Amino acid sequence: MLFPGTAVRVVNLDDTYYGFQGQVQRVSDGKVAVLFEGGNWDKLITFTAKELEAIDTSRRSKK
Repeated sequence: MLFPGTAVRVVNLDDTYYGFQGQVQRVSDGKVAVLFEGGNWDKLITFTAKELEAIDTSRRSKK
């Protein structure tokens, strides 16, 4: 389940934003608004939940 603040990656191969990583801003009626930030641009794009996967952003220490 995706919640606002979750880091996600676009997994739909047919989408222009395939492979991009962003942050969930809103979830409503099966649609998920994702904010992409990069350099001098910000973009808010809406996807269906099945087009996204949550990614783990926690750092793991190397042993």
